[in-house]
Amino acid sequence: MSSLRKPFTVSEGPCSVRPGCSRPTAALDPSRIRGLVPAAADRLAGSGGSVPGLDPRRRVLTAAAAGRGKVTHPGKAILAGGLAGGIEICITFPTEYVKTQLQLDERANPPRYRGIGDCVKLTVQDHGVRGLYRGLSSLLYGSIPKSAVRFGMFELLSNQARDGSGKLDNTRSLLCGLGAGVAEAVMVVCPMETVKVKFIHDQCSSNPRYRGFYHGVREIIRDQGLRGTYQGLTATVLKQGSNQAIRFYVMTSFRNWYKGDDPHREMNPFVTAAFGATAGAASVFGNTPLDVIKTRMQGLEAHRYKSTLDCAYQILRNEGPQAFYKGTVPRLGRVCLDVAIVFVIYEEVVKLLNKVWITD
Repeated sequence: MSSLRKPFTVSEGPCSVRPGCSRPTAALDPSRIRGLVPAAADRLAGSGGSVPGLDPRRRVLTAAAAGRGKVTHPGKAILAGGLAGGIEICITFPTEYVKTQLQLDERANPPRYRGIGDCVKLTVQDHGVRGLYRGLSSLLYGSIPKSAVRFGMFELLSNQARDGSGKLDNTRSLLCGLGAGVAEAVMVVCPMETVKVKFIHDQCSSNPRYRGFYHGVREIIRDQGLRGTYQGLTATVLKQGSNQAIRFYVMTSFRNWYKGDDPHREMNPFVTAAFGATAGAASVFGNTPLDVIKTRMQGLEAHRYKSTLDCAYQILRNEGPQAFYKGTVPRLGRVCLDVAIVFVIYEEVVKLLNKVWITD
C-alpha cells in the first residue's frame, strides 16, 4: 500500500509502471498541452513533468477550471432575474407612476402638476396612498418576464462572448446588453408598457374605461387589435436596447475593475448596489429623450403622431428641447434604486442556486 502513495513520473508508455522495466522515463513535453492552458503547461514543465497522483491531462483541465471566471447557466439567470424583477417593481412603482404622470402632463394643455411633490399630493388627495399604485398589476405582470428575458438573454450571449479565461470584456458586454435589451423590448416590454401607460392615462380622465388589467387588455385589443399593444415599438426597442447596453457595460466595467486578476473574488452586496445605482444613473442621462418619446407614443393620444420621428419633431416644435427631459428627476431616483435592487437580488439568488443546482 505504501507504494501507492509514492509520486511517479509521466513516461512515454505504460511499461514504466511495471517493476523491473528498464525503459527510461521522459518528462512530458509542455508543447503538447500548451494549446490547452498555457499557465498550467508552464507549471507542469517547471515541475519537470512530475505529476503526483493524477493523469496529466486531468490536472491541466483542473487548473483550467480553477483559473476561469464563473459563468451563469441561462436557466439560473431566467429564474433569478424573474424573482428580482418582481420584488423590485413592488418597491419602486410609486416613482414610476409619478414619472409617467409628469411626462403625460403635456404643455399643449394647461399643466395640472407643478412638480413632483404636487403630483404626489394631488394623487393622494384624489385617490389615497393606493392611488400611487394604480396600474401596478399591469407592470407587475410584465416585470417578472421582462427581467427573466433580460438576464437570460444576456447570460446566453455573454457565455458565448467570453475569452479563454472566462472573462467578459467591456465592449462585448455592451453588445450583449444591447441584444438583451432588444429581446426584452420585443417579447415583453412594448406590450407591457403600452398597457401600463394607457392605464395610467385612463385614470386621469373624468370617466375611466378600464376596470382592471384583463379588462383593459381586452378592450385595447378589441378596439385596436393586437397592434394596439405594440404602439411605439421602434422607440421601445431603441430605449431598451440602449438602456441595457449602457447598464451592462457600466456594470461589467466596474466588476472587471473590482475583481482585477482574481475572477473568483466575491462582490459584497453593498458594492453591487453601488455599481448598479451608477449604471442606472448613466442609463437615465443617456436615454431619457427616448423614454419620453416612447411614453407619448404609447399614451391615449398616440394617434396624434404619425411615427416615432414625427413624435420627436412635434415635441421639439411645440415644447422645446427641455421637454425631452421631463420626468428626469423621478426617473433618476427610481432607476438608480431599481437597478441596484435588481442586480443585488439577482447576484444573491444566483449564488443560492449555484449551491442547489449544479450545472458545471
